[in-house]
Order: sequence, then structure tokens, then C-alpha cells
Amino acid sequence: MPKTLNPNRVKIHRNYTVEEAASLLLVHKNTVRAWIKDGLPVCDERRPTLILGAQLRIYLQEKRQSRKCKCRIDEMYCMSCRSPKRPAGDIVELAQASVSANRLSGLCPTCGSLMNRFASDANLKRIKEKLDVCIPKSLQHINKSNPLVVNSDFS
Repeated sequence: MPKTLNPNRVKIHRNYTVEEAASLLLVHKNTVRAWIKDGLPVCDERRPTLILGAQLRIYLQEKRQSRKCKCRIDEMYCMSCRSPKRPAGDIVELAQASVSANRLSGLCPTCGSLMNRFASDANLKRIKEKLDVCIPKSLQHINKSNPLVVNSDFS
């Protein structure tokens, strides 16, 4: 079963049976029946149960939107706790992910798991006002290391 359902797989001008909707969205047919009990509208009460594609797509989009959780500028989302939290000690570590994106890593104060967040350069300035951003010292490249000590025995 996929973790996130893609509402765009549903064609809006088509009717689906429970089994067709389940196979299209890669879920069990009992899941679709639970959606119907939860409020997914059906065409009528006769068998086979038919679901309008447009209504199914709207239902899935609303379900996805209700699960979204917006983090404030000083919060990161903890996947273990499933909630946005400030990092432990208000300390985050900065690593550049790409030219325009930075990856911030911190520890969850509740469970101690690693939390990550991506931020642009513009948002990074605002984050630095609220959190202590540490930039780890990178390892020195082997070509830039200290020159070898010359052994005087081999002259």
C-alpha cells in the first residue's frame, strides 16, 4: 500500500466500483468501503456500489489536505512523533544540499530522533534569528593536508 495516495490517478469523468477504485489506488477494497462509511459519496444505494471519479478525487484531496501540518519557521517535523517540534536545545546543524537549498538537522526533544528540514537562503536568515545554527567543520581534503615529513635517513 502506498503511503500517500495520488488523487490524480482518478479520472473525473469515469465511474468506479469499489474493486476498481481499490486496484487503481493500490489499496484494499475494505479501505474504499471504510471511505464510503467515512463520507465518500456514492451514486446510489444499489449494487454494485458506484463512485463518481470527480467525487473520489475531491475526497482524496480533502483527506490529504487535512493531514498536512504546517511548521513554523523555528520548527521541524519529527517523523517518529508525527508532529512539528522545536529542536532540542534550539540547536540545528547546517549542510548545503544544493546551490539554492540548505538542509537543517536537529534532534527531537521528545524521542531523540533526527529531524530534517530544507530551507532557502532567504528563510535561513529568519531561522538564524530563532535557532542556533551550527556549521560543522568539514574534513580536510587529502590534497590540502600537511606535507609529509621527509625522513632524513634516505638522502
